[in-house]
Parts: sequence; structure tokens; C-alpha cells
Amino acid sequence: MTLKDQLASGEPQYGLWMGLANPYSAEICAGSGADWVLIDGEHAPNTLTTVLGQVQSARGVVEVVARTPDRDPTPIKQYLDLGVRNLLVPGVETSQQAAEVVAATRYPPAGNRGVASTLNRAAGFGRHTDYLRTAHESICLFVQIESAAGLESVKEIAQVQGIDGVFVGTGDLAASLGHLGNPRHPQVREALGHVLETVQGVGGHFGLYASSPADSREWAMKGAALVAVGSDVGVLQRGTRQLFQQVRGDAIRTGW
Repeated sequence: MTLKDQLASGEPQYGLWMGLANPYSAEICAGSGADWVLIDGEHAPNTLTTVLGQVQSARGVVEVVARTPDRDPTPIKQYLDLGVRNLLVPGVETSQQAAEVVAATRYPPAGNRGVASTLNRAAGFGRHTDYLRTAHESICLFVQIESAAGLESVKEIAQVQGIDGVFVGTGDLAASLGHLGNPRHPQVREALGHVLETVQGVGGHFGLYASSPADSREWAMKGAALVAVGSDVGVLQRGTRQLFQQVRGDAIRTGW
């Protein structure tokens, strides 16, 4: 089942952010019970090789989303060629930028994605003879709104043909609204609600990185479709700290 199919079910899809940039840890995360996992190409130390390894580790277990480093069409093309079919593209502020992102995921004449099917893992290295014609059908594309400018254009962005959903980067949005480090500020929460209602109103899907499991359930009840509930880095950081707190109490050495 593709992520498009999962979203069409109407059930919230809970996911895990992966920032460790390692196929071994990705394999553990893929079997965690998540509906999807995300490989972060923007803030995590990923390369095309580490992205590929993680895609291969999760194959057949869970749907993989990959966040590209930026809106540039080159990494979009490269991620798709590796076999990623679910993309999250950051920093979209206008409908024109959204349309350009869509074009980067489509072969000509519908777009400008480069053609190299025999070198393309997604095309089975040339074995999937109908790939060039059908590739766009399985691509699930979310764009990320992270600024006040994107907030103002959210309806126009969500209406761009080929955009499946809008995902809010709460940390960057909070900073853009003057609340750096406070994504739970009431103004940010109000903005999130506005985006959710707007995107749903035009038939799109809304996603966000929730601040806690309880927050995840709250947004899911409101209608959020793609909900990140945590990260591999966060789980490891909290889990290891708690382990040594149990042994030493509060007097632990963090190394920071």
C-alpha cells in the first residue's frame, strides 16, 4: 500500500523522523510500528548514499518519506531516482514555487525531471518498462510551509495540481512569527489551525511534527493526516539519559 493509499483511508498516519543517517538504525525504526518514517536530507548529515541505504533498509516494511535539502530540482530528481516516492520539500512560500516543485517530479512534457531510466533504481534499472509513463501516479508530494509568507499563501499553495498536502515546519514558523524556540506559542497554534482548515477546505492533507504523543493525538482528532510523533535522535537522547538517571539520579554527566 502506498502512502497515497494510506492517506486516502482517512485515518491519521503516524510517523517517525530519522536523523541518525544510518541504515542500521533506519531498519530498527522501520519495524517500530510507525505508518511512515522520514529521512531528513535538510538538517541531518545525509548524503545520497546514506539516503539510499535507509531506503533499502526500510523496503517492504514501512512507507518512506524523504525531506529534500531544499527546493532545488536536482536533489528532488536524485531522491526519486533512488526509489523514494514520497517527498517533503521545505521552504515553499508561493504557489509558483509549489508549481516548480511539482514540475521537478514530472517527466516532460508535464515537467522537467531528467530521464535516465536505465540508471534509475526506481525504474528497476530499466526493467520496469512503463515507469516513465506511470511514475507520477505513485508520487506523494508534500510541501513544507515554514514562514509567515508561506502562511499567507497557504490556500494558493495547497491548490496547486500535484501537491498532495501541506506540512508545517513548526519550529521555523514560530521563529518567523517572532517566537523562536516556542512552537507552542498561542499564535503558532492558531496558525497551525488556520493551515489545517485551509488545506482541508481545498481537499488536501495537513501534516505537522507534533510536540508530544498527546499533541499528536490532539492534532489527529482535529483532522491532521500526516503526524510525526518523534525522532530517532530524540528517542535515543531521552532513553540514554533516563537510563543513567536511574543509576545516578540527577547527578549525571551529559558531556555538553
